[in-house]
Amino acid sequence: MMIKLSVILLACFALASCSSNEDTHKGQPVTKRKAVFKEMLRSFEPMGLMVRERNPYNAAEFLKYAEALQALSSQPWHYFTPDSNYAPTRAKPDVWDKPVEFKQAQQHFMDASTVLVSTAKTGDFSKIKHDYAAVEDSCKACHQQFRGIPR
Repeated sequence: MMIKLSVILLACFALASCSSNEDTHKGQPVTKRKAVFKEMLRSFEPMGLMVRERNPYNAAEFLKYAEALQALSSQPWHYFTPDSNYAPTRAKPDVWDKPVEFKQAQQHFMDASTVLVSTAKTGDFSKIKHDYAAVEDSCKACHQQFRGIPR
């Protein structure tokens, strides 16, 4: 299941980068938030390979990726400005129509990222797997509610 979800997430990010729509709006908030999400994936996926035991678990490396993800976890949200609901966004209108729920999803992700860092510091691989799955679940839940097909 985790492999399938990671493959789906990777495919979504890859497809997003193939968009033919260019962000020509002032400040390019869509482009900037997409860049942060891509950077998150660069930290998230190597951890997933370790958790799924496709790559050997390296505690120091895992912690480095977890800390990078946590540092990025608060960054994309301020780029979801009221005037940033335009192509090439994949954000659903619920981002703006349900701001409280969107804020809760953000907080859930940031909290899960913080817990993952704490667990990574212990080196307890079974707990790390559990807390990595919690981060992954927070991503999936947010995508289901707030992320749609490209416009």
